[in-house]
Amino acid sequence: MYTEEGEKLKKLLDLENEPVAIKWSVREPRNIKKEEGKSRFCTKLSRAMQGEVFYATAEEEECMGGARYTGLRDKREFPQNMQSGSFLVPRGVYRDIPAVQRSWRHNVNVDPGIFNAVTFAPLNQAEFDPDVIFIICNAEQAMEILHANAYDSGSHGLGADSGPICSTMAALPYLTGKVTYGFGDTGSRKNMDIRPDQVMVSIPASELARIVDNLEEMRTKRSFKRE
Repeated sequence: MYTEEGEKLKKLLDLENEPVAIKWSVREPRNIKKEEGKSRFCTKLSRAMQGEVFYATAEEEECMGGARYTGLRDKREFPQNMQSGSFLVPRGVYRDIPAVQRSWRHNVNVDPGIFNAVTFAPLNQAEFDPDVIFIICNAEQAMEILHANAYDSGSHGLGADSGPICSTMAALPYLTGKVTYGFGDTGSRKNMDIRPDQVMVSIPASELARIVDNLEEMRTKRSFKRE
């Protein structure tokens, strides 16, 4: 079902990039290959957009944020400079540690100790029921997704700020069940080679069919007809 809905979504919006299916699991999947080596969460998303299907555990996560916010590791396992965020000050992401700590209070994470693996796949190849669908698109396409979300429900999406996308575009929609949109953070945009005109939207998988159905109906209306 999700692969079919994903194809409809891609066609309706004329998406350039393949939507990515993300799934948390208690046990390591048996019928999906495990990632070789280590990479960052955002890099994993890029690889899935390019056609790879794989899962990763804490051992394959290179970034503290990717491991922490997806719930694969407890933040207390990391060195003090990572827990405090002091490593971000010399990089110019924050001026000082208080600014880091204030900002991090708004980041959400999946509770550690529940899941052992996260699976990534292009949606059109996902032979599993995903939890979150991650999309890179342009501003107009993102706007239409948000309109489709509100079309029959009046619901508003959540706007993500400068937090890492492992929190804002993965953990947040997973935990809230709400469509989330944002611009990404400096690290993810660089690691994923995202163009200046591109934005991000994440859709809880439980909302995908409704949003696609709404987009199809909206295409018959004056405001959303394509020339």
